[in-house]
Amino acid sequence: MIIEVTNVSMQYKGRNRNIHSALENVNFSVAENEFICIVGPSGCGKTTLLSILGGFTKPTYGSVKIEGKELTAPSPRYLTIFQDYKLLPWRTVRKNIELGFENVHPKLPKKDIEARVTAQIETVGLIGFEDYRPGELSGGMKQRVAIARALAMEPKILYMDEPFGALDALTRDELRNKFRVLIKCVKQTVVMVTHNLNEAMFFADRIIIMGDKPGRITSILDVNLPDERNKYDENFLRIRDDVFERLNAGVGGS
Repeated sequence: MIIEVTNVSMQYKGRNRNIHSALENVNFSVAENEFICIVGPSGCGKTTLLSILGGFTKPTYGSVKIEGKELTAPSPRYLTIFQDYKLLPWRTVRKNIELGFENVHPKLPKKDIEARVTAQIETVGLIGFEDYRPGELSGGMKQRVAIARALAMEPKILYMDEPFGALDALTRDELRNKFRVLIKCVKQTVVMVTHNLNEAMFFADRIIIMGDKPGRITSILDVNLPDERNKYDENFLRIRDDVFERLNAGVGGS
């Protein structure tokens, strides 16, 4: 297993100094090249869990191991795509995507960087916008820049928090298809948070279903579907309905 999450709990002190449990006894593992989707009601701790996996937040209890070593800090080998893009407003699309190479691979030949950046700009459909700055882009286009930046870095693990949420329906479907093909080609390990059950079904090898009050895993479901998936297929609909029922069963605490 490339990721091992053991007894992870996250607690906060509320305004009245009462202890609030955001996550409680979360346990799961992720195999190399596996695509995991995490679904659950708003406020159940999905984004907090992703922040812990990325090394940005230290859990109150429990541990996260990656490739057998305990995670203590963020790493360029394990990149996170956040909902708020994290783009530098004074840099162009191309320069924002190149930023990771400047920090992590400063000695990589310029032609190699340019080739990788151009390939990802094409993948996310931003050819012609290379010299635009974030203030000149729509929210969906900014999200595509963030996705391109992460993919260009070729991370060992990619964490994604609602990566397609800001896109219009047509762009979302097109980018999902391109992204799925790309992920399969490069054998990328991905952990993605999403509210969209169709999206989870479209991508996931397994779906982690969370409940709230406190945030916890209620079930983990294998998605036994072929690589080419059709949201109108009988098996697709059957598994999606199963996820929906399990999701509703976990709302409102145990």
